[in-house]
Amino acid sequence: MNLSKLSVVISASLLLGACGGGSGGDDTVTTPTTPTPTNTAPTDISLTTAVVTENAAGAEIGTLSATDAEGGTMTYTVDNDNFVIDGSVLSLAEGVTVDFESEQSLTVTVTATDSEGESFSKAFTIDVQDELDTYTFASKFIDGESSVSYSGQTARHVLISELNYYITNSLKDDLDNGTLTDRAAILAQLDKYFRTTEEQYDNFPITFVDAEQGFLTDISGSHKNLVGKIAGNDAQGQHKLWNDGDFEGWGAKGSTTPEGLVDIFFGQLADNAEAHLNGEVRQAATGEAIADIYVNENGTDLKQLIQKFLLVAITYSQSTDDYLGNEATDAAGNDIDGSKGLTTDNISAVSGKAYSTLEHQFDEGFGYFGAARDYLAYNDNEISGKVSSEEDGRADYNGMHDTDGNGEIDLLSEYNFGQSVNAAKRDRGTASNTNPTDFSTAAMEAFLNGRKIINDNAGMALTTEQMDSLLAQRDIAVDAWERAIAATVVHYINDTIADLDNLDTTDFSFTDLAKHWSEMKGFALGLQFNPYSLISDEDYTQLHALMADAPVLDTASVEDYKADLLAARDIIQNAMSFDAENVENW
Repeated sequence: MNLSKLSVVISASLLLGACGGGSGGDDTVTTPTTPTPTNTAPTDISLTTAVVTENAAGAEIGTLSATDAEGGTMTYTVDNDNFVIDGSVLSLAEGVTVDFESEQSLTVTVTATDSEGESFSKAFTIDVQDELDTYTFASKFIDGESSVSYSGQTARHVLISELNYYITNSLKDDLDNGTLTDRAAILAQLDKYFRTTEEQYDNFPITFVDAEQGFLTDISGSHKNLVGKIAGNDAQGQHKLWNDGDFEGWGAKGSTTPEGLVDIFFGQLADNAEAHLNGEVRQAATGEAIADIYVNENGTDLKQLIQKFLLVAITYSQSTDDYLGNEATDAAGNDIDGSKGLTTDNISAVSGKAYSTLEHQFDEGFGYFGAARDYLAYNDNEISGKVSSEEDGRADYNGMHDTDGNGEIDLLSEYNFGQSVNAAKRDRGTASNTNPTDFSTAAMEAFLNGRKIINDNAGMALTTEQMDSLLAQRDIAVDAWERAIAATVVHYINDTIADLDNLDTTDFSFTDLAKHWSEMKGFALGLQFNPYSLISDEDYTQLHALMADAPVLDTASVEDYKADLLAARDIIQNAMSFDAENVENW
């Protein structure tokens, strides 16, 4: 071995021994220890989706995940009772909905806590997704303006409501305090609501509800009345000759007209009022004294007959037979293609207006349905005005709601009139049944979808495909509307039969019978006005023959009459394909 190399090896060996690398001596070996890890708090939270759809109760929003160095199990909590977290899924709380028109975003703070109790919080902004749920459509012709207009229809709803309010609350007082002193004065007072003159219209106060509008002119500046729009009195567009023999359901077919029937009812009311002025106490056919001016001796209720008939002979007739029609000619042979209804112009704006003729025609059809513009935000109890507890709904949505928050009810947009209410009432009546109805939603969604088709294409003619889609939505809306009316007739057939079951007992109420029968008859008269009705002319004729023009109050014949009412109910059930459970329990 080379001596120089040997010396290097020896030196290295000596050095190792000096450092404790050997096994001899008193030196001990130290084993290094692993330090205990320190837990850290999460540093971030993410959410897969920060969007929620309006009107969807308890809607799921997205899934949460936390950034954490240790990657342990996380528990998530929120600071807002309107939200819940199930595991890592963030949702609205059960029953909670949001409305885009009221708030476009929501804020919620989420806290992620690890297994050691360390936490991190983060605020999230949840965007509210707008749905087609409110009857608001921007003009395509004038920037910043609405294209929706149906003030004339609201004015007529108000006139019908005012007439009903007057008969209920003020007519007897006006007789007793000397305001009305004879039959002519009584008829003139009733005509104030039906044949409203321009002078009367300009000074007509709104009294039936406390509203933003105090006078009719606050709703529509141009003169409106009811008589001009009752079936038969419009110049063109109707599918039958209502003033020339086609009107039926009261007396022999063609024996009167829609306007003539209103005059018959007014005349009977004036007769009762005159009897009251003369101090007479009228006697019901069943023997008791009649206290109400509007109740007839034969068991009919003029207040109900007048109100319900006007709702069908004006609002329903005008909407289905005029504004939502697409026929080329009417029953009188008038060429109406392009001049009325859904065949009108969508290319240009009406002079000085923010909408096309087609937009306005469709709006007028919707306006007669009577729904508030945010109708879908209400539940059926709320639309029906049946909220008496928190379980029923919100007290401030009871038939109306101050949606814009100005402290007043706008009758043009925030009040539910007429048959929009009856649709909800019938839905409410089947809520616990096997096959519940939803006439209110079906009608409103179809009105919204149809209007959107028109609005999306304002400034252009609709293509054949677009027109077909529009007519399909029209059919859905009108079908739901008719079903709501037909179901209401069924409801009052059931009530009338129940009243007659108590005839000649202490439980019998003559006024209840008169009310229920008259609501049944009044609505049933409207089933002839829809040109797209599922009820045939033959069935309509038979229906009213079975109902007659007054209830049967003779004990010997009442069972046969109740059987006739059940047969009338069967006609409606078969024509509408109504569920048997719903029909029996409406």
